[in-house]
This record gives sequence, structure tokens and C-alpha cells, in this order.
Amino acid sequence: MSDIQSFPQIHPAPLRAHSALAHRLSFYPVLLTQGPYTKMRTPKLPEPKGPRSGVAGHGRPIKLLITGDSSAAGVGVSHQSQALSGHLVRRLARHAQIDWQLVAKCGNTTPAALAQLERQAEGQVDVAVTGLGVNDITSGATLGQWLARTDALIDHLRGTLGAKHVYVSGIPPLSQFPRLQNPLRWALGHQAERFDRALRTHLVNRGDATWITLDVGLDDTNMAIDGYHPSETVYQEWAVTVSRRIRRDLDL
Repeated sequence: MSDIQSFPQIHPAPLRAHSALAHRLSFYPVLLTQGPYTKMRTPKLPEPKGPRSGVAGHGRPIKLLITGDSSAAGVGVSHQSQALSGHLVRRLARHAQIDWQLVAKCGNTTPAALAQLERQAEGQVDVAVTGLGVNDITSGATLGQWLARTDALIDHLRGTLGAKHVYVSGIPPLSQFPRLQNPLRWALGHQAERFDRALRTHLVNRGDATWITLDVGLDDTNMAIDGYHPSETVYQEWAVTVSRRIRRDLDL
């Protein structure tokens, strides 16, 4: 999930590589006008209140970092306790002492998240969880550019910050976002699926980061009032999925 600020910059270049989709380029004059209209009619939700760091639980000490865009920041709920950070920390704190920090911001692309980490992340971490990609797509990044950006982020998390485990959340299915209408919905949904497939393969080839997907359908019943960000229900399911993998990998 992400904010909606970048829609006017949609870039058609990635589609040109697929001749079967070339005729779809005729949609782009519509997309470039539909994006600003979608932004105008979408309520702008604030980042939730609440702590962005702390220590919870007892036992084995684990340092956790959550980073990314508005989804990682928890947009769509009113307090961090209802967001990914709150649910994930509570679940992990049942099994270990979690020293956690949230470094995320609405509107972050992958390079912006990396720059924020370089400014704000404190100390070494054991586990890092990312939520990024949608803003990279809507701001016009090509697939190759985005994978290179993801590599730079992972290298920083593992190298500079010392993370032993990096969990990269897959790109959500934009084709299911209630706020989006066709042809914008089709175009963004296609790009999201293509980027996510490539991300999964890319991370397998890297071998030092884990792709995490959330198998939950998105609709008006489990999205925030803006039709573009998660509700607490989705954040909770995201935390369940990530926490299960972390517990398995760390033998908690």
C-alpha cells in the first residue's frame, strides 16, 4: 500500500517490452488524466499516532526494524497499536524480548526509504521487514530500476545495519483496490503483478532475503475509508504472516 501522490507520473515504458500489450498504450492519455482525478477524490489519511520504537516482551533479545511507505507507517488506522508495527511486535513479544523501531513515511519510494534509514535508523538490527514498491510503480520506475533499488536497500539492511534476516513484503494487488477504476486499475494492477513476480524470483536468486506475500483479498470490507490503504484487519493478517516466518527462521 502507499499514498496516492504519484499517479500523474505513470510511465508507459515497461509495457512497451510486451508486444502483446502495445495497443494498451492508447490508454495512457486516459491514465494521465485519471490519476490526478483519483488523487483529488481520495481522502488523505494521516499517519497514525503512537510510539515508533520500544521494547516489549521477555526472553531472547531480538532487534526488529520495520521500514517502508505509508503501509509500513500504518496509514489507514488511528494508532500504531492497530498497524503492522503494533500487531507484529505483540505477536513476537510472546516469544522473545523485542527491541523495535519503525522507520517509515507516507510517500516513500524505495530510494526515499533508504535515505530515511540512513538518517534515522538507530544501531544494529537482527530482523528487518520492508513494505515498499507501490510508489516506485506509480512514480514511473522501470522493473530493472526497482530491482536495483531493492538490492541497494537490502545491501544497506544487511551490511550497514547488520540484519541477519530481511523480509521483503510483496506488492499488494492494486487491481483489487476499491478506490481505483479502470483503466487505471488495470494498468496499475498489471504492473504490480509483474513487479511482484519478478521480485520473488530476484530474491530467490539473491538468497539473502525472503519474499513475503499476504494471501488476503482486498475490498471495501477490509480496506480503510480511502479505499487505498489497509484497515486493521489487513494489518493484523500481514503481521500474522510475517511473525510466523520470523518465528520459524529464528526458532522462537
